[in-house]
Amino acid sequence: MRKNSHAPWYKKVMTLSVVAVLFNFLLFCSQVNAAEYSPNFKNTEITEFINIVGKQLQKTMVIDPNVRGKVNLRSYDSLTEEQYYQVFLNVLEVSGFSAVEMDNGIIKVIRNKDSKTSPTPVVSNDNPGVGDEMVTRVVEVKNVTVRELVPILRQLSDQSGGGNVVNYDNANVILLTGTAASVNRLVKVIERVDRAGDQDVQIIKLKYASAGEMVRIIEAMNKSTQGKPGTPTFLIPKIVADDRTNSVIVSGESQARKRIATLVARLDSELESSGNTRVYYLKYAKAEDLVKVLKGVSESIEAETKTTSKTARSSQKSREVSIDAHDDTNTLVITAQPDMLRSLESVIRQLDVRRAQVHVEAIIVEVFEADGINLGVQWFSPKAGFTQFTNGPAPLGQVAAGIIAAEPTEGTKGSTVTSESGAVTVNPDQPDIDGDYSLLGQVLGSASGLVTGILRGDIGAVLQAVSTDTNSNILATPSITTLDNEEAYFLVGQEVPVITGSATGTNNSNPFQTVDRQEVGIKLKVTPQVNEGSGVQLTIEQEVSSVSGATGVDIAINKREIKTTIMADSGSTIVLGGLIDEDVQESEQKVPLLGDIPILGHLFKSTINTKRKRNLMVFLKPTIIRDGQLMNQISKDKYNYIRAEEIRKQEDGLELMDDSKLPLLPKWNDSLELPPSFNEYMDNKKDSTQQSVQDN
Repeated sequence: MRKNSHAPWYKKVMTLSVVAVLFNFLLFCSQVNAAEYSPNFKNTEITEFINIVGKQLQKTMVIDPNVRGKVNLRSYDSLTEEQYYQVFLNVLEVSGFSAVEMDNGIIKVIRNKDSKTSPTPVVSNDNPGVGDEMVTRVVEVKNVTVRELVPILRQLSDQSGGGNVVNYDNANVILLTGTAASVNRLVKVIERVDRAGDQDVQIIKLKYASAGEMVRIIEAMNKSTQGKPGTPTFLIPKIVADDRTNSVIVSGESQARKRIATLVARLDSELESSGNTRVYYLKYAKAEDLVKVLKGVSESIEAETKTTSKTARSSQKSREVSIDAHDDTNTLVITAQPDMLRSLESVIRQLDVRRAQVHVEAIIVEVFEADGINLGVQWFSPKAGFTQFTNGPAPLGQVAAGIIAAEPTEGTKGSTVTSESGAVTVNPDQPDIDGDYSLLGQVLGSASGLVTGILRGDIGAVLQAVSTDTNSNILATPSITTLDNEEAYFLVGQEVPVITGSATGTNNSNPFQTVDRQEVGIKLKVTPQVNEGSGVQLTIEQEVSSVSGATGVDIAINKREIKTTIMADSGSTIVLGGLIDEDVQESEQKVPLLGDIPILGHLFKSTINTKRKRNLMVFLKPTIIRDGQLMNQISKDKYNYIRAEEIRKQEDGLELMDDSKLPLLPKWNDSLELPPSFNEYMDNKKDSTQQSVQDN
């Protein structure tokens, strides 16, 4: 059976339809991709030009009313859509206008000078923009100060048009606004300048020389170069010595670092002689104190050396070390082998450093408050008895005895006497004898407040009422400065004699007493220990003492003392102490039954109420002083405070003396006149020599 090789007719129709659709799609795509523009505008209004381009590119254009002018454009080549849009931007830029594309796709055509404040798109390295489209870009600068770089960039930017350059010092960044071509050019300039300002750090470890001495020599050599005006900052290397690792740290431009590294390599050479004697002039430490430390270090190094093999030990020379101190010049004289000398020199460098000081300001306040009320009534009658309260006024029995002693005695009357012989003698009247008030005065001397009495016939009464209010405030503001780990002692007061013993000689003859003097006043003893960072540990002993009065044996001394160890930050204020005691007492003496009667019972009792409260507050403020500048500032503040007090006293004046008699400190003068350098000295000497020759 023969099969038919021809396909059904409907399959052929479907195939032709698919081919036709594909052909039309490819033809459409080719027409789209092949869209070309040949702009030709002659003396055309710019607004009309913008509308035509927007219609051709299918973009919505919003034109500022200030956009005015004519456009002349003729292209002899066919342009793509992207090229056509760039030509459009070029025409606007030449005419003094800019196109700002918004987020919603709308394009605003405005004047160039208005584009600085318009919401231009912010671009980055990934999409920097091209041509004359307006963009904004933020550039981070790492190695150069933007404040110095911005004036140069402004000269390269169109400041009168849409360009703008702004610096933000806190983040060290630059904000650029303008056409993409102009902004990209400025970014390239910034990158190259920033790369040139990159200063790397190089660490040079020394083998033989001292890092501190090496830095001193190099800085002396570079002093003349650094002093020349106009020398760029990045060409001047910075050199620091790390005494801990005996290394020199160099920071700066590569060529400058290379020059310093070459010089250090030449100077870091081994000494030729096997034995050396070196003299070290100490700056801060005491030579006598370092001798003990260095001898201990040398003995330790010598002990480690003895652990080597016998062969190695036999090839070594004698390693005797001599370390002496010269107290007059505060120097160390060391004789040792080179390796031992280097080890000891490293120890000296680390110990001979400026020790920190601590300035401690204290405010000591002691407040004592005491309130008391005393009210009492005493009755007496020679027939019925009397009442007497020991917490009231003077004892009634003593008062009565004093009154009787104070009463005057009437003198005897004169008389006439006749003797046996008949003689008559006339005796005159004797004068009255005044009473003795000493006993009454002694008794009433112990009473205080209002003391009064009444006497009616055989009945009398004594009333005492007193209210006491005691307030005392001791304020002291001592301040003291001391070295780290050195005790400082401060005392404002007096030495009071205190009897410590007594003895008599044979047969109780030649008695004598032993007396010791005790310091009484405000004392402050501080031992600071400066820790790493801003912390300081304080061992404090603070005392406030005073003489309260005499006792049956000797004097009594009030004493408040604080001993503690605290940790504080430099410049912070801490408080020590607080409420010492608070005492409330009530004493009542009364006649049974009669003293319990409401209101009338006060006539038969004596009441005393007392309240005492003592507070001792100590405020401390430690300040770590690591350099002379801070010490000078603190001294200046204290000096000016005293001078201000003297000026205030002069303004108040004196009552009976001339105001010019008052002393006044001179003004604080902290200016420091440095001696001339060697070059300045030689130049001055040369000028003076030439002047003397001309004079002759």
